[in-house]
Amino acid sequence: MMREDLRNVAIIAHVDHGKTTLVDEMLKQGGVFRENQVVEDRVMDSNDLERERGITILAKNTSTYYKDVKINIIDTPGHADFGGEVERVLKMVNGVILLVDASEGPMPQTRFVLQKALELGHRVIVVINKIDKPDARLKEVPDEVLELLLDLDASEEQLDSPVIFCSGRDGTASYSPEFPGSDLCPLFDKILEQIPAPEGDLEGPFQMLVSSIDYNSFVGRIAIGRIERGQVKQNQEIVVCDYHDPEKKFKSKVVNIYQFDGLKRVPCTEAKMGDIVCISGIENISIGDTLCATDAVEALPFVKISEPTMEMTFSVNDSPFAGREGKFVTSRHLRERLYRELLKDVSLRVEDTETTESFRVCGRGEMHLSILIETMRREGYEFQVSTPKVLTKTENGQLMEPMEELVIDVPEEYMGSVMEKMGQRKGELTHMTPQGSRMRIEFKIPSRGLFGYRSQFMTDTKGEGILNTIFAGYEPHKGDIPRRNYGSLIAFETGESITYGLYNAQERGELFIGAGVPVYEGMVVGRSPKAEDIAVNVCKKKQLTNTRASGSDDALRLVPPKRMSLEESLEFIGEDELLEITPENIRIRKRILNNALRMKANSKK
Repeated sequence: MMREDLRNVAIIAHVDHGKTTLVDEMLKQGGVFRENQVVEDRVMDSNDLERERGITILAKNTSTYYKDVKINIIDTPGHADFGGEVERVLKMVNGVILLVDASEGPMPQTRFVLQKALELGHRVIVVINKIDKPDARLKEVPDEVLELLLDLDASEEQLDSPVIFCSGRDGTASYSPEFPGSDLCPLFDKILEQIPAPEGDLEGPFQMLVSSIDYNSFVGRIAIGRIERGQVKQNQEIVVCDYHDPEKKFKSKVVNIYQFDGLKRVPCTEAKMGDIVCISGIENISIGDTLCATDAVEALPFVKISEPTMEMTFSVNDSPFAGREGKFVTSRHLRERLYRELLKDVSLRVEDTETTESFRVCGRGEMHLSILIETMRREGYEFQVSTPKVLTKTENGQLMEPMEELVIDVPEEYMGSVMEKMGQRKGELTHMTPQGSRMRIEFKIPSRGLFGYRSQFMTDTKGEGILNTIFAGYEPHKGDIPRRNYGSLIAFETGESITYGLYNAQERGELFIGAGVPVYEGMVVGRSPKAEDIAVNVCKKKQLTNTRASGSDDALRLVPPKRMSLEESLEFIGEDELLEITPENIRIRKRILNNALRMKANSKK
């Protein structure tokens, strides 16, 4: 049976092509908000981090109405590090809206998400977004999308996908770029016409695959998914089973059911085939589980989550400033928080180590792990992390390492420095195409070759370059790559940084701190241009005598310090360094703080 009153659709695209902005307009025009209601931009990016970085991290569900048909819309992340989210979410929908930037065209992530959608046999609506950009390429981009569909072995039906031209910011859509529309009706019409209505057995026994998990401290885990068959009622008894683990079976009860209405979750007493619902009250539920009626226990197949490619060690903060700023500082706090993250993030792995003080955390990439670190920091946790390492594996006696597909878009004059750095980092050129005055260059590069490259890339291209990566599988180990060609400036004693000491230290390299900052022995206060560490005394005071007045300090000019972001700090730290994370500060430090002990350890090496 078909449910003509319902459509389930996901919006997929490369990062920053305007998914969330388009969803905003769809909600406004679908009547989700009152006419005079003040709505902030990118309303779907509800998490503070998402709003600050302008990216979507977690897939979000919402719904709107058009011509009495309920349209469930899922806004998906665009970053490769959150690809695990996209794969799962596509199981809940019957079709996708593929959003492509009118000037950039299809990018690596566009390829990744589209491939996943085509494999599931989904119908596609191509939306060329941002057509009001001055450098929009309205003739070439639709052809590039068609080439991509051909390249990914799309079926004839998928190749025949309609193309709509949109400006998500203005909330307009049209069938031709020459005739700009006045609203999004052409897009809504195409969704009703092109995306199939959910089809299944309404009268059969209840069956639902859990595609996503939310966590709430009041009700615990909340299972989100689409009902594949039958109906579910509040307080109904069900059985939970798992396709990949036939041993896992337990009975439970549906305590609450919620449906999405606009941005709200609305409680309801029952739901039927095709509905995307949230169900609470089931303990130990996880992504990939199937909820079934007690008399028909059949597990649904599920995509195995992609394995992590990077690891870090999270440990208790043991610096001289430990416990000053954080609310949660013990190993028990840290362990509970990391294992709680596993409840909703399936791409993450957490393992205990030989000591109770540290934990091994594996994720999909630097961005994936840095988002976790930043979230925990804001929640009041205090801890330390080690330098990121890639996860290698051995196949047929050969060491294999993760590779990335790297797409770089730069003005032509910066190509030389990009090529030079890629050569040093074992990057292999695979493709090169001019686009106006810019070049799009594609490389295959080991994941570890990208450590520390992003900030260097921004410097090399004067901020004009665009860099995107996507995981490209495992290949034989490519040999040594120099980790970093600079050293650290290390504080020699504990105290407070003083202008006089900083003035003398800034001649040795670039400083990360200004005057009046508390420092401790072994803390990294700057970058040394040489490939060796230099100990500096930033707490040094000027000796006062009859001929030296303290007032003459005012004449000392300090270069403004470089403020390091979390990502830059992760890229900067070496093997013998740690990153101290507290709610108020991010400090880089040496593993061995004492200067004499560190010298001894280095000479032994």
